[in-house]
Amino acid sequence: MTKPTLLVLAAGMGSRYGGLKQIDPVGPTGETIIDYSIFDALRAGFGKLVFVIRKDIEPQFREIIGTRFEKRIAVEYAYQELDKLPPGFSLPAGRTKPWGTTHAILMAAGVVKEPFAAINADDFYGQQAYQLMAQHLTSGTTDYAMVGFILRNTLSQFGSVARGVCRVDANNHLTNVVEMMKIEPDGGGAKDTAPDGRITKLTGDEAVSMNFWGFTPALFPQLQTQFEAFLKKSGHELKSECYIPSTVNDLVVNGQAKVKVLRTNDSWFGVTYREDRPQVVESIRQLIAQGKYPEKLWA
Repeated sequence: MTKPTLLVLAAGMGSRYGGLKQIDPVGPTGETIIDYSIFDALRAGFGKLVFVIRKDIEPQFREIIGTRFEKRIAVEYAYQELDKLPPGFSLPAGRTKPWGTTHAILMAAGVVKEPFAAINADDFYGQQAYQLMAQHLTSGTTDYAMVGFILRNTLSQFGSVARGVCRVDANNHLTNVVEMMKIEPDGGGAKDTAPDGRITKLTGDEAVSMNFWGFTPALFPQLQTQFEAFLKKSGHELKSECYIPSTVNDLVVNGQAKVKVLRTNDSWFGVTYREDRPQVVESIRQLIAQGKYPEKLWA
């Protein structure tokens, strides 16, 4: 049985957080969120790591993150750069913003040849998410997958967050996902404020995508087509991004993919804002106290 690959999206600098948050320690002996993600992936049975990074952070990233795992698991790198575009497209003058998570995953097409999961480097997903995904990716199914978190378990008290809000059919397959860019707590529920000011009320119980996806390599030509369509429509803009939830939604709606939603009740947490970090540190401390993680991850 082919072991699945874990694709870690780590090219972003985290402008709202203010620094290279992917290497900020949150564990008691200097562990980063990536350490916990890879610890969970290894015990779930993943067999290779691929980091998507930018060339300018490579030396620092390899020294602090990459070398830590190279003796434990195969490690490869893919590079997300602004000018790495399909033939016929060029970088618009003044563009400094990355092209988004669809582009980031597409950059790994040359190094990922097996079923794989894609995650954000700065998100803590919990042990169950990796176990569910590993089981799906080794089942032989051609369905893609998404770990679905409960919205209220993913909010920040320090500002709004972007979430892919999902609708699911009776067989736990995704029917559509709506990317909401400004969700914040609202009483016992939540609300999203659209760019035009329109408010969408949410219960807080919705299943949301936290960018923990499972795919086969059949995805890459689909991403190429979707990203080229995005560039034709919005490639001249300086800030538009091509997000993987929207891309997957298009594939589902057009009948080009089936996506199984793997539900977890675990709490997601991450460092969207610098103020989130103490809460992440405390959450990890509690998980260690409950025996879910050792005090020191890497003996």
